Amino acid sequence: MKIQVLGPLSAEVNGGSIVPSARKPRQILTLLALHPGRVMPVPTLMEELWGTDLPQSALTTLQTYILQLRRRLGTAMGPGGPGGAGGVKDVLATRHGGYLLQISPESVDVHEYENLVARGHSDFERGDDEGAAAVLRAALALWKGPALVDVRVGPILEIEVMRLEESRLVTVERRIDVDLRLGRHTELLAELTELIARHPQHEGLHSQAMVALYRSGRQARALDVYRRLRARLIEDLGVEPSPQLQRLHQAMLTVDPALDVQAGPKRGSTFDLYAV
Repeated sequence: MKIQVLGPLSAEVNGGSIVPSARKPRQILTLLALHPGRVMPVPTLMEELWGTDLPQSALTTLQTYILQLRRRLGTAMGPGGPGGAGGVKDVLATRHGGYLLQISPESVDVHEYENLVARGHSDFERGDDEGAAAVLRAALALWKGPALVDVRVGPILEIEVMRLEESRLVTVERRIDVDLRLGRHTELLAELTELIARHPQHEGLHSQAMVALYRSGRQARALDVYRRLRARLIEDLGVEPSPQLQRLHQAMLTVDPALDVQAGPKRGSTFDLYAV
């Protein structure tokens, strides 16, 4: 079985899709896939499907959805599948108080992504910038769009989507940190322009855009990025930029040599370049 949640939902067995068209069975399949090999309690599944307003037939309806998923799984597995109907129940299994998908974590793209991210962070901390850049790019390449873009999520999956999207943004930031350390500032300009437009209050991304512009010989544009962010933060939140971003701005005004590309043992993000 191969399941993808980093974009449109996809689940295939022997090349055949087992993704149901109905909303609630899709939610169940997704929630089980995000936690392979782990029992998903019935109350959690019910909360995802109906929130706190459970219908009287909630348990019976949930069991019906599980049966529908097993039928799709059985069709995809075919008569040659392990153990016939018993094999299907071994894959989508019932346990006391819940259900689980008995598949390896490697079958789900999100777990492959998280393993690659962990490797990338480890390479970064060890000072292997080239290795970190390659691994983090491979992790981000697994994304085919926003997480679960075609699944109408309930309260449980909504939290999962927020977690995944935040992880994606942090990974993009770290990959850009590595690329800046490798002197790829000019290549980053278009990407960072789009990112700060999408995240207009994100200081970390703005600091990266400022550094990339500064190192590309566009000091005035770098200072303008700061000016626009400061005006936005004051207008929207009533706060000044963080101290480290203010120090980064001052360093650009004084042409601080520390802003030049510097390889070496120091680890850390661009945003923390002027942290105390």
